[in-house]
Amino acid sequence: MVSILQILLLLLDVAQWVIIAHIIMSWLINFQVLNTRQPLVAQLWYGLNRVLEPVYGTVRRILPAMSGIDFAPLIVLLGIYALRIVIINNAASFY
Repeated sequence: MVSILQILLLLLDVAQWVIIAHIIMSWLINFQVLNTRQPLVAQLWYGLNRVLEPVYGTVRRILPAMSGIDFAPLIVLLGIYALRIVIINNAASFY
């Protein structure tokens, strides 16, 4: 059972880093440091959007519309942190 919890925590860590990479990449694209006309950048951006948009879309439907500010990545990161805390605090009951 411990290995299942460790695998779940690993998946949460990977999801957290993918979201942080998406946030940083969106900033770099908006500040025109990265150009989406470059094939590698376009593929990475398209892949990250395809992976994260279903999660963000669910959160965006729940959140009220903000003018130009997208809080969906922040809410998803907070959800990952909260889920991680719950798993770690309740891991002792699985031993």
